[in-house]
Amino acid sequence: MANQKLPSYLASAKPVPKSARAPGLMTTGAAFAGIYLWIAYYDKLGNALSLGNLGTVILGVIIGGGLSFGLYYIFSGMWGMKTGLPLYVVGSSTFGTKGGYFLPGVFMGLLQIGWYSVATFYATKLVISGFGGKPMTLLGPLEPGEVHGFSILFVIVAVVWGYLFAFFGAKGIKYVARVANIFPVVPIIMLIVGAIMAIKGLGKFGGVRVASAKVGVPAIAGMLLAIQMVIGFGATALAAGADFTQTNRNASDVKIGGLVGIWGASVFVAILALITVAGANGANAKLSNFSYAGSLGDVGGFVAKIMLILFAVGSMAPACFCSFIIGNSLSTMVPSISRMKWTMGGATIGIILGATGVAGNLESFFGLIGASFGPVCGAMAADYLLTHGKWAGPRKGISVPGYAAWAIGFLVGISNNAMLGKLAVLKSWHPAALYSFVVAFIVYLILAKAGLEPAKEEAYTVVEPE
Repeated sequence: MANQKLPSYLASAKPVPKSARAPGLMTTGAAFAGIYLWIAYYDKLGNALSLGNLGTVILGVIIGGGLSFGLYYIFSGMWGMKTGLPLYVVGSSTFGTKGGYFLPGVFMGLLQIGWYSVATFYATKLVISGFGGKPMTLLGPLEPGEVHGFSILFVIVAVVWGYLFAFFGAKGIKYVARVANIFPVVPIIMLIVGAIMAIKGLGKFGGVRVASAKVGVPAIAGMLLAIQMVIGFGATALAAGADFTQTNRNASDVKIGGLVGIWGASVFVAILALITVAGANGANAKLSNFSYAGSLGDVGGFVAKIMLILFAVGSMAPACFCSFIIGNSLSTMVPSISRMKWTMGGATIGIILGATGVAGNLESFFGLIGASFGPVCGAMAADYLLTHGKWAGPRKGISVPGYAAWAIGFLVGISNNAMLGKLAVLKSWHPAALYSFVVAFIVYLILAKAGLEPAKEEAYTVVEPE
């Protein structure tokens, strides 16, 4: 491989050898399942129940999980397995050698700062709630038991928690793995326990839901919002499918790992969480609290407080993973600044967003993630199909089809986001993350067929993993 003319992030990349590969179920499947077991995924899924009944919302979750696997993950995942290379390398085919610095390279690291703020916010909120306190943030959403205002306790817990796990992430993936080993079993048990505690109120939820139906909202709105939230939550990890599958042995590993870890885990976790929320609201004979944590508190009493603390402990692995990706992505693209500095700097921004409560606005945040990485997945899917699944290698400069597809897709994807206020074109329940994928896919195909794809980078020789 003649690397002297290549950017450093490409010149230094080495494929994972076939001798180091492992079964997809134990690697890709387990990793994705751990992501969906994080409470940040399912805490606000219950908001879809304010727009639709339990059956249609569960159907939306099933559809969202299937789309996550079949559209957002599989193409990047297959390239990762075939090449043994991570997303920021295989993405240079779609976005170019220079374009790859930002998309998906630096951009992935920047969005992980947002995820780190979510991890910090949730861990802080759950710890304080579990010990009987009332979370208080300056800018966070108001829920039962919460008030707006400055809380020195909330800030202290956020700072201590945030910097502790940023440090673990900065030290390297082996430390993240050690933390992750204690993570998966506890949330599964608690999700089951929570559903059992709330299930007695499930039969009353239908009547409560009908009595509180919102005028002018279509019957499928809850289903569509569920699709949007499932895709939005997973979009960054799904786009980075190559990072997860570069250690897979074959296509079967990629598919099995994704079916179990993405489709299976996202649906399993969501159904248990939705049962808890619906049952709690049914037991109260009114629709009042759609967050999973709040609903758990309504039906669980003292047991729920212990569970909230354990859910906070379960946030350690996602927090460490996010901080690791922040440092790894940004230091790879801008090596002049050390990984430790990138990690701690990114964590500081995340801690500020978490401590003020900004990170608690999950519907808008999921929508932003979906709008940002839905087009990345759409453009890469089009590139994959045009090359019949064979990675073409890096393309020179900045790819016009790739960046045009992303830009137009992003505008479509953010068109329903509450952050835009009155500028939002679509209602918030629209699955705009899915629209952004479709639009980016079409734009890339049209521009690539028009001959606007850059030439392949001659300095790079595609090497099959040994």
